Amino acid sequence: MALLAEEAPGDNAPALSVSELSGALKRTVEDRFGHVRVRGEISGFKRHVSGHCYLTLKDDKACIDGVVWKGQAAQMRFRPEDGIEVIATGKLTTYPGRSKYQIVIERMELAGQGALMALLDKRRRALAAEGLFDEDRKQRLPFLPRTIGVVTSPTGAVIRDILHRLADRFPSRVLVWGVPVQGEGAAEKVAAAVRGFDALPVDGPVPRPDLVIVARGGGSIEDLWAFNEEVVVRAVAGCTIPIISAVGHETDTTLCDFAADRRAPTPTAAAEMAVPVRAELLAGVGALGQRIGQAARRDLVRSGERLGHVARRLPTPETLLGSQRQKLDDLADRLPRGLSRRLAEARGDLAQAAGALRPRLLTARIERERAALDRLHRDLGRAAAVPVQAAQRRLDRHPLRLATVVTRFADARQKLDQLWRVAQSLNPDLVLARGYARVEAGGRVVPSAARAIEAGRMRLIFADGSVDVATADSPPGKPLETPALASRPKPKPSPGASLQPRLL
Repeated sequence: MALLAEEAPGDNAPALSVSELSGALKRTVEDRFGHVRVRGEISGFKRHVSGHCYLTLKDDKACIDGVVWKGQAAQMRFRPEDGIEVIATGKLTTYPGRSKYQIVIERMELAGQGALMALLDKRRRALAAEGLFDEDRKQRLPFLPRTIGVVTSPTGAVIRDILHRLADRFPSRVLVWGVPVQGEGAAEKVAAAVRGFDALPVDGPVPRPDLVIVARGGGSIEDLWAFNEEVVVRAVAGCTIPIISAVGHETDTTLCDFAADRRAPTPTAAAEMAVPVRAELLAGVGALGQRIGQAARRDLVRSGERLGHVARRLPTPETLLGSQRQKLDDLADRLPRGLSRRLAEARGDLAQAAGALRPRLLTARIERERAALDRLHRDLGRAAAVPVQAAQRRLDRHPLRLATVVTRFADARQKLDQLWRVAQSLNPDLVLARGYARVEAGGRVVPSAARAIEAGRMRLIFADGSVDVATADSPPGKPLETPALASRPKPKPSPGASLQPRLL
């Protein structure tokens, strides 16, 4: 064996590069297997961010890698999942970068009815585990919806059956959101219609439905597969408007039926669930009105009978009010006399009180209290002149005498304060600042008009001075002090506001 590779002339096996060999293999595989159909179970399915899908098809003895480009992946009628048996159609090719071969899948189909039902059951269990089919999240249907939204094909017989049944039972406003109900993109459009109805504002230009019906006619499981897609189920389960699912005939069941608030066996039955019968409602209201009227009339008759029985047992108004009327007449006769007597007593009390409130009496009482206060001050001054030692000895001999003096002084001060407050309240000069005036003649207060006419000339004393006046009946030149009043002794001048208590 030579150390260096040598090529002999005419050698029919020249050395190929890795790229040349890989290219030759790629052309050979693609020419030989340009169109194949492979049946197997999906494993390791992964959707890349670029949109391409990568998976492995396997059986009990072998496996082969597969790839679905972005364009073909968007056209698949179902979502591939691990464990599903499918039939993939495409071509074989090689991937030189990893020295492996793979199938480029152009179309993928479920491998028979069993695989489709297995996928459906697996999806149902996964969505049920999330709580999308729970009964406690389902909403009650409105009794009489004002607006009904219908998601279905606008050209099929389903919408005509629904409109005809609604018109027969209870004519209502219907909004139709036309969508394809099978084929490519049907599931996304049905889900978008449900979300569109749910997104309508309450007071917007387009009325928001009170109820939504998702409807489709009967068909095979492949025809109804759009209503088994996860996007439709999630849109129906998340809608805040109550939804009736009417997909297929009575024996057809889709995942949309589990997610909806109510399932109808047919689209016509969905219309019957949506609204009551108008004629039956009118008949029921009429019957209730008649029963209410009969009950009201019967109650009125019975109440009248009870009122008549009670009225016959009650005494007459004259019997009830006779004694009270007589008592009222007696009180009306006694009232003027009582008022007159009470008025006379009040006048007498007023005259007696007015005589007791003369300034001279108040001034005399103040002078007496002032003299008592001066004596108390002199006693305290003499007590203060005693030497401290002697006062201490006297206090030691009589410990209660100082306390007695202090107590008596406090009592005297309290009495003086009370008398001063009384004097201030009775001082006639205090009211002069509020616009009043005091009438005097001959140094005395004139209390009445008769005394004023008798005096003839008077003096009006205000807060800031006095004014001399004369009555119209007074003769000219009559002196200010009349003989009747001049003969009386003049009182001492009132201390008035200048009198202030002084305490040491």
